[in-house]
Amino acid sequence: VATEEGKLKELKRRRDLVSGEVIPTMMQEMNISTIKLADGSSVEVKPVYGASIPVAKREEAFKWLRDNGLGDLIKNEVTVAFGRNEDNKASQYAVLAKGQGYEPVQKLKVEPMTLKALVRERIEAGQDMPSDLFNLFAGSRTKITRKQ
Repeated sequence: VATEEGKLKELKRRRDLVSGEVIPTMMQEMNISTIKLADGSSVEVKPVYGASIPVAKREEAFKWLRDNGLGDLIKNEVTVAFGRNEDNKASQYAVLAKGQGYEPVQKLKVEPMTLKALVRERIEAGQDMPSDLFNLFAGSRTKITRKQ
């Protein structure tokens, strides 16, 4: 199984190389983004974007989002865990949060797809996105559509 998984990993790496670098570079050199074939099939190169927030840069990244009017992308979750048969306590806690002896856990986060969409929008609009605060990725992917 490990041998086959290794082979699969190598095949995926080669696929990503061809899809993300070889074909996009060739098509860019020919100044084309789409090829339509006589049988209805097509080859198209589309931009792809990715981003993440490094744990060490979270507070700075959140500050940058807030300072740039993007604070609404940050989700602020407060959760409290109750044991079995504590439905009544849970109801009381909803009204009086810390009054029942439980400590809430607060978590700030930006959903990965939301961050990815923000990066795409800003890059396509020619706006800056600080790479010192965010792990950014911008590249191309090849989409091959076969005749139906």
